[in-house]
Amino acid sequence: MKVSDRVTVKTDGGPRRVGVILAVEPFNEGTMFLVALDDYPLGIWFFNETEHADGIFVEPFESA
Repeated sequence: MKVSDRVTVKTDGGPRRVGVILAVEPFNEGTMFLVALDDYPLGIWFFNETEHADGIFVEPFESA
């Protein structure tokens, strides 16, 4: 995934939310994505862990 890609993000206790990637920062343990959501248009950071499926919060948007 890269800047400007549409993605969905997993948040606590609710459905996945759609947003757009504003920045990507790789780390040893995974990747940080700055994602613009309707409620947070300036962006909010989400972290995807490379070794844990439960730690995947950002996924590509699949339109129906």
